[in-house]
Amino acid sequence: MAILKAASTSPIVDQVIPDYTTAEAGNPFVEGWYADPDTEIYDGLYWVYPTSSYAYDEQTYLDAFSSPDLINWTKYPNILTIANVTWATRAVWAPAPISRNGKYYLYFGANDIQEGEPEEGKIGGIGVAVADRPEGPYVDAIGKPLIGEYHNGAQPIDQDVFIDDVDGQAYIYYGGHSHANIAKLNEDMISVGTFDDGTQFKEITPENYVEGSQMVKRNGIYYLFWSEGGWTGPDYSVSYAMSESPLGPFNRVAKILQQDSAVAKGSGHNGVIHVPNTDIWYIVYHRRPLSETDGNHRVLAYDRMYFNDNGTIEPIKMLVKDNFANGQMFDWKTYGGDWSVISQRLNVGNSGAAVAVLDTNFTDLVFEATVAITDGSGDAGLVFRATDLSTDAAGFKGYYVGISPAGSINILKADTGIWTSLSEATVEVSSGTEYKVKVTAVGSQINVFIGDSKDPEVTAADGSFVSGATGVGVRDTGAKFGAVSVAKP
Repeated sequence: MAILKAASTSPIVDQVIPDYTTAEAGNPFVEGWYADPDTEIYDGLYWVYPTSSYAYDEQTYLDAFSSPDLINWTKYPNILTIANVTWATRAVWAPAPISRNGKYYLYFGANDIQEGEPEEGKIGGIGVAVADRPEGPYVDAIGKPLIGEYHNGAQPIDQDVFIDDVDGQAYIYYGGHSHANIAKLNEDMISVGTFDDGTQFKEITPENYVEGSQMVKRNGIYYLFWSEGGWTGPDYSVSYAMSESPLGPFNRVAKILQQDSAVAKGSGHNGVIHVPNTDIWYIVYHRRPLSETDGNHRVLAYDRMYFNDNGTIEPIKMLVKDNFANGQMFDWKTYGGDWSVISQRLNVGNSGAAVAVLDTNFTDLVFEATVAITDGSGDAGLVFRATDLSTDAAGFKGYYVGISPAGSINILKADTGIWTSLSEATVEVSSGTEYKVKVTAVGSQINVFIGDSKDPEVTAADGSFVSGATGVGVRDTGAKFGAVSVAKP
């Protein structure tokens, strides 16, 4: 990935400073099975180029997404297909975008060649396509792989392209099968250059490297990111190294992104977004939802990346938020009721029982959301530590905190259709008025706060349920919810 700069042709990025802690409108930030994202900024827009995450024989095309604010995304389907790459037949992976000399280049892996296969005449490896616009269509630039053989044991996949601002030299970082290489790209961006010693490929493999090279530069320091672990497993993760040279050496500093049993698993293969003219950075990556078992069921996410004073990177926290600013509810599963997003609120019509939950598994938590009753005299509120969810929205196991226009707030235990009040308090609640509700649950202790109060309105102690999904729900009413945030205490 090149150093990210806002294009002078559009002022959008300069006007919108996305200063977030995570994807405030929810992760995944786009809909669909995608993986291996890389990023650029073109024409004042943030762009993300991912792999379409399906079986290898179905990976015959690439899509892209653009956004002015990292919240609202436009999809561009089929920006590159095997119809425009004569030698590619399958496994089109990990696109890496960059622009130079008025052209847009997209580097990609294809055909998943294995060691020894090039010598047998099989074709595959890293290709390069070119277009006149960021959204394509991209067409094969050279009619063959740019890198089609193994060098230093590195499978020719998972490339990243970087142009150094010191001298304008372009480099390609790549490699699978636990080996990483660097090569120069010539000014034409479609041919491999030569180092001063006459070689073309130098091994730069850091400790624990598996695949997924990514290069960025900050304050004169070169950061090489890569993925560790198996891509289909829960332990897929991201580590990094720092160097004063684009050639390394790259000594592993730390692992910064990994699975969180409360949020997602298989978090890896990252890109990086740098908001121009700021020190705001985001790590963009794929992860697997907790309930998914298919290795290809991966989604795109981003979280804030913070640097310490010495340039090292703090461990990434995969946060859970949704303010519905994108008008979508990608990660929500609903049971009962008619749910939709209207005016940045998750709405549900008057229902006897309806629940919408995120694919999470929190034990101890701090859970906040706004709640407003829109229709009916029942209650609406937050659901947590929920399991056994089904089409019978009232049949789950877990806890529910509901507010009612009858003037009460109630902590209830739900157990397959049996509701038990654990604690209740009198509060003033008016229909149509939005209330901030916060639940803290640590061990068996449950506290509920309204507004910005530091004292709980109601408390309870119960150890029946230890962990489960978080969400919102209603009983005999309609409601709207917003500003959802779930975190560990």
